[in-house]
Amino acid sequence: MTDPASRPPGTARDGRLSYAVFQLARAHRGHAATMLRNMNLHPGQELLLMQLFDRDGQTQSELLETVGLDHSTVSKSLRRMQDAGLLVREPAAHDRRVMVVHLTDAGRALREPIADMWRTLEKISVQGLTAEQIEAFTTTAYAIVRSVKDRGHQVPSDE
Repeated sequence: MTDPASRPPGTARDGRLSYAVFQLARAHRGHAATMLRNMNLHPGQELLLMQLFDRDGQTQSELLETVGLDHSTVSKSLRRMQDAGLLVREPAAHDRRVMVVHLTDAGRALREPIADMWRTLEKISVQGLTAEQIEAFTTTAYAIVRSVKDRGHQVPSDE
């Protein structure tokens, strides 16, 4: 029997792929959120931490660019994470208006738990798929991301 969630409502009949992407993102994010709660993190905070694991000492602007979240979300997340003792923000030496973000020992200690979370989420996500299906899906997903980013602001004409 087909999962009722895989049947789009009538108004989404001409947007089946978009509806499937929405359902996938919602399910994936929901499961990730549950896993993150076990680490006392909110969704999106792990993305900021992963960027800092790769290169500690980034400015808030650099983090904003790399994670693709809006300014208010990043600012709020960084403030929460600073309050939780995971990072510190301090003015840059070259410009006191620029805030530089550094991990604390508590923040650095989340590297392995976050890596484990992503490994587990990956195993759950791909169970039952072949290596070829995983590769094809990944390639297709990034092609959709590029398409939405490149042309998403343009409404296609009915040709």
